[in-house]
Amino acid sequence: MGRRKKPLLEQVHIQDVAAEGKAIGKVNDKVVFVPFAVPGDVVDIQVTKNRKNFMEGQVVRWHQFSPIRVEAFCEHFGLCGGCKWQSLPYSEQLRYKQKQVSDQLKRIGKVELPEISPIIGSSKTQYYRNKLEYTFSDSRWLTREEIEKSDEIIQEPALGYHIPGRFDKVFDVKNCYLQPEPSNSIRLAVKDYALKHSIPFINLYSKQGVLRNIIIRTTTTNEVMVILSVTQITDQVKGLLDYLKNEFPQITSLFYVVNTKLNETINDLDLVLYHGQEYITEQMEDLRFRVGPKSFYQTNSEQALVLYRVARDFANLTGSETVYDLYTGTGTIANFVARKAKKVVGIEYVPEAIDDAKVNSKINGIENTSFFSGDIKDLLKKEFLLQHGTPDVVILDPPRAGIHPDVANTLVEANPIRIVYVSCNPATQARDIALMSEKYRVTKIQPVDMFPQTHHVENVVLLERK
Repeated sequence: MGRRKKPLLEQVHIQDVAAEGKAIGKVNDKVVFVPFAVPGDVVDIQVTKNRKNFMEGQVVRWHQFSPIRVEAFCEHFGLCGGCKWQSLPYSEQLRYKQKQVSDQLKRIGKVELPEISPIIGSSKTQYYRNKLEYTFSDSRWLTREEIEKSDEIIQEPALGYHIPGRFDKVFDVKNCYLQPEPSNSIRLAVKDYALKHSIPFINLYSKQGVLRNIIIRTTTTNEVMVILSVTQITDQVKGLLDYLKNEFPQITSLFYVVNTKLNETINDLDLVLYHGQEYITEQMEDLRFRVGPKSFYQTNSEQALVLYRVARDFANLTGSETVYDLYTGTGTIANFVARKAKKVVGIEYVPEAIDDAKVNSKINGIENTSFFSGDIKDLLKKEFLLQHGTPDVVILDPPRAGIHPDVANTLVEANPIRIVYVSCNPATQARDIALMSEKYRVTKIQPVDMFPQTHHVENVVLLERK
């Protein structure tokens, strides 16, 4: 027996936007989620997933465009997995992000909340990222329209992004509006040089080929890092690296890495400096931060400064406090608040990040920080608190998954006066706040938009001891 045919839903009115960024319509009281639509659109939807309580689908026809809809500025809109909210005016993007924070804190946290401060928008809504990674492929993704128009399909290489949900399909990027120059110019020049000199692009199925990925990092101080990932170093690859070095004097750090693994991650591999410095330098107020090829740094540098100022403001330091900065990464927040604290203790899972954090303190002449690597739930025990001092203020900026329940318990036991919780996921933040709600109440909430044209939102919450 064949599969049940999935329905075509006609003339669906798009009513709202979900927390995950997809638009929402309703058909016979059943919710349908669809990307790239805007509240006010009237569309036909081809259902791709039909579950008991909801459906998912793709728009196959527009009957009526929403009065709030704006023209997408990128030619790759609709194909690319990034910048899915381009057709929403920025003011509406901010409104839905504010609503997302409010809904999730109330629905999941179920704790008493103060009024949520208006979201702080990003001054830049394009070219705001400082890091992008592009993937090579010996066969670019062809759209349905291209296939229908062409009599003969010619396989062409690509240097671009993965199709959402497909590790094996890459579309060729002509222009990306996420990272400032020379990012686009470098990518286009690399592709052009590789084609002219017949350097094999990788086949994402067989892993045959030479060129795998290229990572470009930029800074507000106008430094540029390029990391070329290849399966082997050949004279052709060295020629490409020399070409980049000579053609783009803006590149201050040029690395290559040999990756023969099945996956694209390079954090467990040795990177080789081919030209320039081993790091780029980012500036935040009067502080300088070294960013190595494996270092994490907030991908919107200018808005990171806004975010950290909010966190520092919420911490309300007088100079006498012991501050714990959990999930400290390369110590950006720890160093950022250090001059207003007696001492700062930073804890992070990744040892290399802790090395960077120590260097960042040293180059800024900061002497009241100490950094430790390890799993926070294992490290943050009574013995550690006795040795390094009980925190008066805790700042935490965990990954999207939030904090482990053991960490929440330890924080409550440590009994700091204030906890400043910075989160990129208000849902897990709300869950964690609930775990600490017996002893702590929420007194301030400040959403910050770090990622225009997407549904992602950062949120800073101040918890004060009851």
